[in-house]
Amino acid sequence: MEALTALATLTAMEIVLGIDNIVFIAIVASKLPTHQQPKARLVGLTVALIMRLALLLTLKWLMGLTKPFATVMNIPLSGKSLILILGGLFLIGKSTYEIHDKLEGPEQKWKVVSPSSFTLVIAQIALIDLVFALDSVITAIGMARQLWVMVVAIVIAMIVMLISAGTVSQFIDRHPTLKMLALSFLLLIGMMLVAEGIGKHIERGYIYFAMGFSLFVELLNLRLRKISEPIKLHGPKMPTS
Repeated sequence: MEALTALATLTAMEIVLGIDNIVFIAIVASKLPTHQQPKARLVGLTVALIMRLALLLTLKWLMGLTKPFATVMNIPLSGKSLILILGGLFLIGKSTYEIHDKLEGPEQKWKVVSPSSFTLVIAQIALIDLVFALDSVITAIGMARQLWVMVVAIVIAMIVMLISAGTVSQFIDRHPTLKMLALSFLLLIGMMLVAEGIGKHIERGYIYFAMGFSLFVELLNLRLRKISEPIKLHGPKMPTS
């Protein structure tokens, strides 16, 4: 009974933590042609699952990442903190670039997306997956004792993410304001990761509440306001002929 309770609790927690991953994958995959986006989401989430399971199978090494190896300006640095700081800075930089690109970047009539672009998208997803995977697995270790409970919870959470990723991506793509909110969400997550990396814990619930409330307000706006033509964000377009 205790194991089942831990499984249910951990699965719910992993699904919540996976929101960050889904939003990032949706934003990055939107750079690709429409027919390649489902494949990018599938590959990205598969990489995320493999990383989480690999980390679970290397618990001794993973725990070693939490041990400080140096102190800079009274801040203890460990392998985990460096990964969180670098991942957070990457998220902040990537989100800022995407906001600029969508609003201030040059409008292009069309843009051919090469195979190397698909590889770049997958590389970016894999990079940030490592950061989210580290956070997810350490949370799992703290909440469950049995390895099988952690594995099953992570697999179930990934299946839920895979099923919902397409719907979330399409919904964000259809509404420009939601795309800006999603990028703002990633900025907040990046800031939180940097803070965690330097030893300043910020409850993720605060960020989720802020973004959830913003999403709720925007959904009300979309429902109540009659807008004939929403603003078009800049982005890659495939040639029409």
